Amino acid sequence: MPRSRSPILAVLLLFVWAIPAPSYAAEEKKLFIYNWNDFIGPDTIAQFERLTGIKVTYDVYDAEETMEARLLAGGSGYDLVSASSDYFSREIKAGVYETLDKSKLPNLKNLDPRILEIQAAYDPNNAHAVPYLHSINGFAYNVDMVKARMPNAPVDSLDMLFKPEVVAKFADCGVTFLDSPEDVIQLALNYLGLDPNSTRREDFKAAEELLLKVRPYIRSFDSSEYINGLANKEICVAMSWSPDYALSHARARAAGASP
Repeated sequence: MPRSRSPILAVLLLFVWAIPAPSYAAEEKKLFIYNWNDFIGPDTIAQFERLTGIKVTYDVYDAEETMEARLLAGGSGYDLVSASSDYFSREIKAGVYETLDKSKLPNLKNLDPRILEIQAAYDPNNAHAVPYLHSINGFAYNVDMVKARMPNAPVDSLDMLFKPEVVAKFADCGVTFLDSPEDVIQLALNYLGLDPNSTRREDFKAAEELLLKVRPYIRSFDSSEYINGLANKEICVAMSWSPDYALSHARARAAGASP
């Protein structure tokens, strides 16, 4: 079974779209993809299959730890995998991915060199991956639910996640954190005024102490269910990646709920 060729997904699909669909013999061409749920356009796969004649098998995961465990076990069978920089950096070192044949990717020249420079810190010479999505860690909240419990809530501050007397106000309506230790710790370090990329033991200890103070008020740790939870007003504050907040906002509007 083929090894994964790249940690990043949709840009490579677009490269293929630029090539006229070839005629195939009896053998059916297939592409196996592994990605986060909702991280692709609703008609992307159908358009790709129509234009290329290649059949796509598209699997999703709800935590990068799940994805990584599957890849490191070997024989995953995936051709393309979406992974964040911290994960694919160590997966590259583990020999999970094949190198890109850049001669077959003419649209690489259209990518932002500033982004490629950032990614090169994790993938030297951008040999294995191309950038797909960029997100910002923060939090999202339901306006009405928060106002009802704390009219003067510090909604422009990470106090909403890390100040115990603030977080406690929303324990009854639901506060969730990402099921991603690296993201949670980095955000906590940032709140403390420390380097989010620190590897210092004392900095990790400070982040641990901070998180333990708010832990009693956290309903759950997840990286996908909170999207619907926010839209359905089942939770009121969620540590969130920026694209997930946007998706939850869109779902709330589609359901006729006030965002």
